Amino acid sequence: MTSNIDTLVTVFGGSGFLGRHVVSALARRDYRIRVAVRRPELAGHLQPLGRVGQIHAVQANLRYPESVAAAMRGSHVAINLVGILAEGGAQKFDAVQGSGAATVAQAAASVGARMVHVSAIGADANSPARYARSKAAGEQAVLAAVPQATIFRPSVVFGPEDQFTNRFAMLARMSPVLPLVGADTKLQPVYVGDVATAIADAVDGLAKPGATYELGGPEELTMREIMRIILQTTDRNPLLVPLPFGLASLQAMLLQFAPGAFKLTPDQVRMLEVDNVVSEAAKSAGLTLQGLGIQPDSLQAIVPSYLWRFRKTGQFARKTA
Repeated sequence: MTSNIDTLVTVFGGSGFLGRHVVSALARRDYRIRVAVRRPELAGHLQPLGRVGQIHAVQANLRYPESVAAAMRGSHVAINLVGILAEGGAQKFDAVQGSGAATVAQAAASVGARMVHVSAIGADANSPARYARSKAAGEQAVLAAVPQATIFRPSVVFGPEDQFTNRFAMLARMSPVLPLVGADTKLQPVYVGDVATAIADAVDGLAKPGATYELGGPEELTMREIMRIILQTTDRNPLLVPLPFGLASLQAMLLQFAPGAFKLTPDQVRMLEVDNVVSEAAKSAGLTLQGLGIQPDSLQAIVPSYLWRFRKTGQFARKTA
C-alpha cells in the first residue's frame, strides 16, 4: 500500500471550524500537514490530531503574498479554507475571499502544487450580496492561476464548533422570542465531517480536476424547519417571529455592530433572500457528495451529539427507564 507520508499538504485557515476537521481527515490518511494561519501560536489544539511532527503550524496572512509564498515552499497540495462571514477591521470580503484566494492560487502555481479551494453555494458575480460576489471572484482567480484546481461549494456547514446551530441554540436559551429572518428560505445543511472527507478525497485525487462541486446534506430545509429541529433538540420553546426582509435589513443596520451571537449584517440578510441548495446541474453531473461516494449525515442525526449542552438539565434530560 502506498503511503502519503512524502506528500506535504499546506492548509490555509487550518485552525478554524472546518480546518480542524480537514486536518484530522488528512492526518488519518498519513499526509504531512502544514497549517498556515495568522496566529500559529493559537493552533496548538491541532497537534493531538496527528503523530508527533506530522502537523506543523506556520504564520501566513493572505493579505501579504510573501508570507503565503513562504508557507507554500516544498508543498505538493494547497487547500484554501480561509473565509469570513462578516467584515471587521482589515478583514474585508474582497481582500480575504477575492484577492486572498488569488494569492494562494498564485503561490500554488509557482511551486507546481495542486489546489483545493473551498467557496460557497451562492457564489455569484452578479449577487446583491458582497459576500457572494467575493466568493465568485475567488473562484475565478483560483481557476485562472490553477486551471486544474478542484472547487467545493458547501451549503451552510454545521458541526460541534459551528457558528450556525450553536448560535441559534444560545439565543433560544437567552430569549423567549426569536426573530426569524428568511423563515421560508431553503438551505441544505451539510455536516462538517462530510465536507472534510470530500476535501481529503480531492487530495487523494478522487475528485475531478477543474470541477466545481456543490456540497449539501440529505435534506433541503427551510430556516423555520431548521430552527424547529434545534429547539426540539435543546428542549426550548421560544416564540418564533418571522421578519420581512425589509424590516430585517433595517434591524441589521444596528445589529451589524452587535457582539457575538447577536450580530446580523445587511449582507447576511441579502444572502438569506435566496435559497442555498445544491443545483440540479451539479446533481446531474455527479458533482456532489454522493458523486464522490459520500452519503451525507442529516442535521437531525448529528446535532443531538453536541447541542445537548443547551438543554436546561443537560445531556441526560431525556433519559428514560
